[in-house]
Amino acid sequence: MSSVLFSGGTVVDGTLAEPAVADVLVVDGRVAQVGPSLGVEADAVVDCTGKTVTPGLFDCHVHFMFEQPSVTRALQTPFSLPFFEAAGRMQRTLATGITWVRDAGGSDLGVAEAVRRGLVPGPRMQIAINMISQTGGHGDDWQLCGAHVGFMPEHPGCPSGVVDGPIEMRKKVRELIRGGADVIKVATSGGVLSPRSNPLHGHLRDDELTALVTEASAAGLHVMAHAQATAGIKSAIRSGIRSIEHGIYLDDEAIEMMLERGTWLVPTLLAPRAVLAQADAGAPLPDAVVAKARLVSQAHDDSVRRAIEAGVKVAMGTDSGVGVHGTNLDELALMRDLGMSAVQTWHASTQVAAELLGVAEDHGTLEPGKVGDVVVLDGAYDDLTGLGERVEQVWLAGERVAL
Repeated sequence: MSSVLFSGGTVVDGTLAEPAVADVLVVDGRVAQVGPSLGVEADAVVDCTGKTVTPGLFDCHVHFMFEQPSVTRALQTPFSLPFFEAAGRMQRTLATGITWVRDAGGSDLGVAEAVRRGLVPGPRMQIAINMISQTGGHGDDWQLCGAHVGFMPEHPGCPSGVVDGPIEMRKKVRELIRGGADVIKVATSGGVLSPRSNPLHGHLRDDELTALVTEASAAGLHVMAHAQATAGIKSAIRSGIRSIEHGIYLDDEAIEMMLERGTWLVPTLLAPRAVLAQADAGAPLPDAVVAKARLVSQAHDDSVRRAIEAGVKVAMGTDSGVGVHGTNLDELALMRDLGMSAVQTWHASTQVAAELLGVAEDHGTLEPGKVGDVVVLDGAYDDLTGLGERVEQVWLAGERVAL
């Protein structure tokens, strides 16, 4: 047996319990005890006095295969280079305390298996492979010149996600499942970075989404929806889709629907801010993309604030890749600014997110029996500034990760 004692830190256990000074004992990769002054011996003792101790953190929306994307850069990038770049991005993400992610498009089964087999360090991960979209939708990379240039290029491990009609939808879901998808992602509205779609327009009809959810459910998979337009949000909820990603134009009816059906919201508040920051820095982004980012930014914050006030289940997600990987924890301060308490932001980044991903039986809280993923941060739990730089140690199942 091997054991690690995290001693004397302020433990944020992932639930809504008030944080308190306590010890956490991990034995053979699982949490054995949590409590004040346990007084037990262990093979290794980590002095956490004056520090914050949390479960491994979750980011429910990342894209490891790109970072601050632009069409100009994509045209000048060798096909295989992003696979090697992804390794560094995964390591940066793990170093910031994120031990679980959903890759919402780009990473194929090979990327996920490289982490699972220990070939490269990275968070535990679920992959969507590619995003299903209608022709002209958020996942259609057709450019005005007639060429197809996108950030998730089609290849044997990542089929095109463009479909029209329930028959094509059914086949595409099966194709993604065959390719190793752990979750199915669909765009039920336009978006910001896509060349020709409008974030105010809902995409795909109910019969198409019903076919999608039916096929995913038959394989035991959940569905996540890129949904910015009000109509697209509501059609996703009606169809039984598990989570709304972004949720920019939520109205009162949509919020009530989410509450009634238990639908999660993954806000990705960092994403539009990242696009605008790149534009202000002179990045070669199309004028239409910048205009859409400015259009959605204020509505996004207002929608998420009202969803939080209403009690919608919120799981942390950043859309990292749109911005810089490794800045994931900046999302927590944004969630706090829109109405969450510090404890609620940690809860959204741990237990709530674990429930969304369907892994809460083993992950998401520091409770006896759970896998011993532990993060040690310098400073107080309710100080959410500069969190990424304050991560001192990350442990996966009782083994320290080299940062």
